[in-house]
Parts: sequence; C-alpha cells; structure tokens
Amino acid sequence: MNELDVLQSIGFVMPSMSYLIGGIIFTIVGYIAYRHGKKVANSSIKGIGITLMVYPIFVSDDGLLYLIGCGLCTALYFYRRRQ
Repeated sequence: MNELDVLQSIGFVMPSMSYLIGGIIFTIVGYIAYRHGKKVANSSIKGIGITLMVYPIFVSDDGLLYLIGCGLCTALYFYRRRQ
C-alpha cells in the first residue's frame, strides 16, 4: 500500500484543481480587500477580507467554495460602494 492510499483511508483527499484555483483567487481578493480596508480605516471591508482569506480552509466542497466566495465578493462590492 502506498502513502496516498494510507492517507485516503484515514480521510485525507487531494483537492481538485478547480478548488485550488478558487482558493487562491479568493485568498488574493481577500488580501487586497484587507489592505484596502486597512488603508481607508473601514472595519467591514477588513472583516470581509479576512473572511475571504480564511474560509477556504474550512470549506471542502468546490461548489460551496465558489458560492461563499462570490457572496463575499458581492458584499465587498456593496460595502465599498457605500463609502
């Protein structure tokens, strides 16, 4: 039995390519939002930025990753326009 089979037997699975790309994109958007929120001293934008950077760690489904990420990006868009 190789190492990958052992890891899969205890519950570890490799993420798909779409999950990795989505996680990287939403993390970068979150970092940019955090920096912008820090620059303009807006805690709502900073909070959304931190959430965008952290939530991919806790979500394992591709569809849910993109659904939450798009929702947070939409919230970020409206909070930014409200300034």
